[in-house]
Amino acid sequence: MAFRTEPKHTHGSSASTAIVLVNLGTPDAPNAPALRRYLGQFLSDPRVVEIPRAVWWFILNGVILPFRSSKSAEKYASIWTEQGSPLRVHTERQAAALGAQLAARGHHQLQVVHAMRYGSPSLPQVLDQLKQQGCTRILVLPAYPQYSGTTTASIFDAVFDHYRKVRNIPELRLIRNYHDQEGYIQALRQSVLDHWEVNGRPDKLVMSFHGVPKRTLQLGDPYHCECYKTARLLAQSLGLNDEQYLVTFQSRFGKAEWLQPYTAPTVQALGQQGVRRIDVMCPGFTSDCLETLEEIAMEVKDEFLHAGGKEFHFIPCLNESPAWIAGMVEIVEQHLAGWPTMSNAAAREQMAQDAAISAERAKALGAPQ
Repeated sequence: MAFRTEPKHTHGSSASTAIVLVNLGTPDAPNAPALRRYLGQFLSDPRVVEIPRAVWWFILNGVILPFRSSKSAEKYASIWTEQGSPLRVHTERQAAALGAQLAARGHHQLQVVHAMRYGSPSLPQVLDQLKQQGCTRILVLPAYPQYSGTTTASIFDAVFDHYRKVRNIPELRLIRNYHDQEGYIQALRQSVLDHWEVNGRPDKLVMSFHGVPKRTLQLGDPYHCECYKTARLLAQSLGLNDEQYLVTFQSRFGKAEWLQPYTAPTVQALGQQGVRRIDVMCPGFTSDCLETLEEIAMEVKDEFLHAGGKEFHFIPCLNESPAWIAGMVEIVEQHLAGWPTMSNAAAREQMAQDAAISAERAKALGAPQ
């Protein structure tokens, strides 16, 4: 196996740390060719679709991509902004805000960047850039609060696959989940309270999580349980009883049974039962995207109103809200423990002097210039 060419090593250089915020991904444009590339990469991941590869290849390339790409492009076009894909915009802003807050807390010896599991900037591309910059410690922060083999594990796969061909591997830490972290729950709570302060309270709060096939639960995936724990903790923080909120699962794909109850039929039933107003939020998505802005805020809203409901409110995702950035700081600081990321001006000057001395010693011992 051929290893990637290592960048030229600079003796005496200071070790550096990076946080990589990784989100699912997004097409480069709201058109059929871009969607075909994006969906082709996404749906080819065996973590996402657990069907024998030969069978799935014919289904994906013969049926799904030729017919679904144009329909998906229309959906993306309905939410596209002047800045581009909402998911990409929010992820970029989250990374920038997280970096600024960490620097304000004294973490001057690190940088925060973002990457996408599918699409661009790709995770391997970002890891390569960090290698070229001499980064020696990397903390991977998935944008998924609840662990799932279909999402979080796929990011871990990409990280491990990338470094299989790297000779000089940096020190790695990977955040598995934060579905019950206080900072995350409090950020969700604040987003709900902010919405209710302006719009009043609903008859029901619906917490809609992204669905996965039911068989993943039966095979040991903890995602289902972590979603329900998030919902329970959030409801407790809001003072809600069991009759005031519901947990549902959205974005079902294919004919197999997925985690239930499904969001759309549940919302339709609420409208038919005479529930006047519902508020829907998506705690499993930290950035607004197609599944929240189009599927929930448009499609599910229409289904509720057509079923007899009178008032539908979508509560936006955490995005780059101050409460969520503070929550992210709390999460990453726990995982940065022991890494020398904090320093003042005097300490940085001393490190520079120490690095210069180290470089001279290395040269004297015959190290490459």
